[in-house]
Amino acid sequence: MVGKLMVVRLVLAVSVLSSLLLTTSAQSQTCESQTFTENKVFATCRDLSHLSSYLHWTYDQASGKLDIAFRHTGISATDRWVSWAINPNNDLSSSMMGAQALVAISESGGAPRAYTSSIQGYTTQLAEGNISYPHSGLTATRQNSEITIYATLTLQNNITNIVHLWNDGPLSSSIPSMHSTANTQSKESLDLLSGASQAGSSGDSLRRRRNVHGILNAMSWGILMPLGAVIARYLKVFKSADPAWFYLHVTCQTSAYIVGVAGWGTGLKLGHDSAGIEYNTHRTLGIVLFCLGTLQVFALLLRPNKDHKIRIYWNFYHYAIGYATIIISIVNIFQGFDALEASVEDRYNDWKHAYIGIIAALGGIAVLLEAYTWIIVMKRKKSANKTAHGINGTNGVNGYGSSAQHV
Repeated sequence: MVGKLMVVRLVLAVSVLSSLLLTTSAQSQTCESQTFTENKVFATCRDLSHLSSYLHWTYDQASGKLDIAFRHTGISATDRWVSWAINPNNDLSSSMMGAQALVAISESGGAPRAYTSSIQGYTTQLAEGNISYPHSGLTATRQNSEITIYATLTLQNNITNIVHLWNDGPLSSSIPSMHSTANTQSKESLDLLSGASQAGSSGDSLRRRRNVHGILNAMSWGILMPLGAVIARYLKVFKSADPAWFYLHVTCQTSAYIVGVAGWGTGLKLGHDSAGIEYNTHRTLGIVLFCLGTLQVFALLLRPNKDHKIRIYWNFYHYAIGYATIIISIVNIFQGFDALEASVEDRYNDWKHAYIGIIAALGGIAVLLEAYTWIIVMKRKKSANKTAHGINGTNGVNGYGSSAQHV
């Protein structure tokens, strides 16, 4: 029995060690260590910056012949597509529009099928068709989790610099579906002679504005707005907090609106600069929030006095719009996190967890204050009833033993 246990432990140890070695090997893999079937050799290679991909090529400037091998690793699923493309316009900012793509479709039970596709729109399904570059030798292979596309292209005018892009995505009934929106930065400008590349500043700029957009909206609509509601609902129960609670409430809500409008503006700019990337629900909820927040600001300016006959209707309006704004705000912030769920940057998950912790803390505080303020209100009512009973007595007799005088 002991011997069998030792054998099992030894097998487990070997399995774990093998997994670690394979993981280390995969992480340390570079284009220079890769080999190809049929002893194919390329003059230059490059480790691409996104999606665990590599490009090998040989370029003859005189003839314009470009032999390429594009390798994409980490394709564990069987039904996937992989693509590498050149943009003839050399436009890095909108490299997808007009790109001439080489596509490989890998389905279960067979070798990848390679074909060409001319991309004319952001909602493309990579339909098979001719491309503007003469080509030959287009094939694709799959080995384990790696897909490699081979081809020879003829470039015009002996160019030395190209804008190329690459991506992958799922298949739906053998038709390519949209790739992850987190993969929009898998593109660069490449010098075919020197091997130097330039990713451009647009990616960093968009990422920076996306971060600013998320932080502004999470702080304003997602934290300050609920905090202002908690202050208004619970602090006003305490007589010593009057009128301080009102000014704190107004400060929180006004600050939330101002910062929220700034975050809303950055979102509009992001949408304008991210052609082809749409988050319809997130955008629609953002517009609704802006409208509701603006209505609340005007309502504050038109607030009637406490003793005015329409004050009760204003209160109902204010509460309804306020709570609706808070609920939609929280929902929309999670919509924003979901839009970044596929991002390769783990800090977005950290931000999501931090926000969940903050909202949970606010919710817990609200529950405790709800119970505590109800206790205070009930005690006050009971005390008021005792006072009224002590003054009026019973059967119309006051606390001094005489009948109450009638006016």
